[in-house]
Amino acid sequence: MAILADIGLVLWFFLPAGVANMVPVLVAPVPGLRQWNAPIDGGREYRGRRIFGDHKTWRGLVTGMVASTLVFWLQQWLVVHTGWGAALAGQIDYAHLPVLIVGPLLGFGALAGDAIESFFKRQRQVAPGRSWFPFDQIDYVVGGVLAVLPFVRLTVWHYVLLLAFWLGIHMVVSFIGFKMHLKERPI
Repeated sequence: MAILADIGLVLWFFLPAGVANMVPVLVAPVPGLRQWNAPIDGGREYRGRRIFGDHKTWRGLVTGMVASTLVFWLQQWLVVHTGWGAALAGQIDYAHLPVLIVGPLLGFGALAGDAIESFFKRQRQVAPGRSWFPFDQIDYVVGGVLAVLPFVRLTVWHYVLLLAFWLGIHMVVSFIGFKMHLKERPI
C-alpha cells in the first residue's frame, strides 16, 4: 500500500504544473484570448535562430500560471477540509504553503522548462512541432520541480516516480490531444 500512497502523492503534488502545461493548448482557440498570442521572445533570435519560437506565448504563460494557482488553491482547500485530500498530500504540508507563491511557481516552472527545452530545440534545428524525445515530455516536470524546491522537497524515490508517471501522463494526454485534433502529432 505504501507504493500506492507514493504514487498518489506525486500525482497530486504535480497536478497544478501538469494542468499549466496543458492549458496553453486548450485556451489557444478561445476568442477573447487570441490577442495575447504574442511570442514571449518577441521574435528575437540567438545565433540566427528563434529563441523560443511562436508557440511560446504570453497567453500560454499567463493562463498556465493562473490555472496552476487555481488548482493549487483547490488542492490546499481539499487537504485542509477533507480526509482524502490530506491522505493524498502525504508528507507535504499544504496548509502552510503560500498559495499565491507556490501555485504560480509550479505553473511558471513547468512552462519555463518547456520554453528552455524549446530554446535548445531551436539551436539544434529541430522543427517547431516536432517531438524531441524524451526532452519534450519531461521539460515541464524538471522546470516545475526546480521552481518549487525552496518550498517543497520530496525524497529521491518520489522524484523518480514523479518523472516516470508524469512522462507517461504527458504521452497519453498528447495522444488524446492528437486524436481530438488539438495537436498535429501524437507525441
